[in-house]
Amino acid sequence: MRVPRPRSLAGQLFAMQVVLVAAVVAGCAIFSYVSGRSQAEESARRQATAAATAVADSPAVAEAVRSDDPSARLQPYAERVRRDTGVAFVTIMNPRGIRWTHPDPDRIGEKFLGNTGPALRGHIFDETYTGTLGASVRVVAPVRDARAGGRITALVSAGITVDTISAQVRRQMLALLVVAFAALTIGGIGTYVINARLRRHTHGMNATELSRMHDYHQAALHAVREGLLMLDGRRRIALINDAGRELLGLSGDSVGRYVADLGLPPPLTGALLAAEPRVDELHLTAERVVVVNTSPVSSGEQRGTVVTLRDHTELQALSGELDSVRGFTEALRSQAHEAANRLHTVVSLIELGRAEEAVDFATAELELAQVLTDQVVGAVAEPVLAALLLGKAAQANERGVELVLAPDSRIDDGLLPPGLPARDLVTILGNLIDNATDAAAEGAGRGAARSARVTVTARAAGGELTLCVRDTGAGLDPAAVEDAFGRGWSTKSPGRGLGLALVRQAVSRNGGTIEVSRAADGGAEFTVRLPLTDPAEGDGAAEGDDTEPRDEPAAESPPRDEPASPASREDSAR
Repeated sequence: MRVPRPRSLAGQLFAMQVVLVAAVVAGCAIFSYVSGRSQAEESARRQATAAATAVADSPAVAEAVRSDDPSARLQPYAERVRRDTGVAFVTIMNPRGIRWTHPDPDRIGEKFLGNTGPALRGHIFDETYTGTLGASVRVVAPVRDARAGGRITALVSAGITVDTISAQVRRQMLALLVVAFAALTIGGIGTYVINARLRRHTHGMNATELSRMHDYHQAALHAVREGLLMLDGRRRIALINDAGRELLGLSGDSVGRYVADLGLPPPLTGALLAAEPRVDELHLTAERVVVVNTSPVSSGEQRGTVVTLRDHTELQALSGELDSVRGFTEALRSQAHEAANRLHTVVSLIELGRAEEAVDFATAELELAQVLTDQVVGAVAEPVLAALLLGKAAQANERGVELVLAPDSRIDDGLLPPGLPARDLVTILGNLIDNATDAAAEGAGRGAARSARVTVTARAAGGELTLCVRDTGAGLDPAAVEDAFGRGWSTKSPGRGLGLALVRQAVSRNGGTIEVSRAADGGAEFTVRLPLTDPAEGDGAAEGDDTEPRDEPAAESPPRDEPASPASREDSAR
């Protein structure tokens, strides 16, 4: 058996409003009827009082009462007053209640039906009484004769029948019913139009379904891992979930704020304010890389925009590490090829009987290959940075660029704080070295007189970690420094330009600073300073390391640098 679906919210409201409007109209009609009848009776009482007192105060009436035949003179007068005032009857009688006038002449001479006691005592009073003409609202007033010393010589009664009052009320009620019906019709039509629109907006759902949908909406909003942002037609935040606040770096209640006032980077703000849809656009915030998708909500007019945000920070870092690994693989492949060539040379010398020359050649090649490794390992004991420098050196060597570690570089193992992620160091130093290698190789490709070289300084001293990378390329225009750290800026092929933006983001995330200047060789020099959590320990370690252990490698650095360049040139030639 199918259970009937509850009436929709719009239908329930329509029924309630119709009942309410009908009740209000009916109540107003009943109130108007009661108050109208009361007013009609009061009006009839005032009308009868005016007629009775006017007749009683007339000197002609007092004079006619003194005559031998009062009816002959008073009957025409009473009928004329009745017609002129609109009352139902005007009856003049003697103090004993015997009628001298009556609308029906046959009733003259009969006793008046009603109370006369208060009038005989000199009071004007009113009552509702059923007489010869039916129920009526009547007023009885005394007639005083001034010539008789103010003695009451007659009584005057004027009244309006209840039927006449009822007929007047019925005429008023007819008009009232017409107005009430018109009000009910207009109210019903207005209620139907409003509820039809409400039905469209609520999609015909009832209150229970709407409440359930709201609960599901709230649960889904807070459970979804992606950032969700809804903008209204005026580009204000209408809805945002917890993930959206976290990805955009917003604090507090952001609902109702304009997107332009959120302090987001201009490219991201432009994407959120765009009227056209955006698909999988990569944007940077202060600390994150986010993928933005926007979809306008419209039905004939712009209603707003739905924005989804995905955190791409970790994926971007992993992509950078993957690129580095790919580069290391290519470098190892090249090194393996070079090692095979050298091994063939040694074998050939041995086969030719030149064993001593083979030993000298192999020893010289081993020393050249070990120079940079010894220098890096001796100065940078931090394994992640040491591995990065060795890999980047192999990559640079493949491109004919010499990567040199500055003599004053020194980082002991365990000196970097746990709060400084190794991944951020790889992002910062790796991107700076890649850009410097590209710039140096490009400068060498344009026929520059000086050799292509990238110099790296990595030093932990004074409570901070300093990473400095300079190249022998064309340098960076000072006017373009700020733009260089934005997403999409690149001097190379389109689709690149994210490296420096990620560098600045990582530096900012770790509370550091980055400076750009012109190197002594004419290229660009990038200097990054990151604070250490324990400056006293960092200073002590740095100062202790600068004394005895570093004197010996420093003295060996010049001889090692001299053969390094020929080796690089030899490898490039090969």
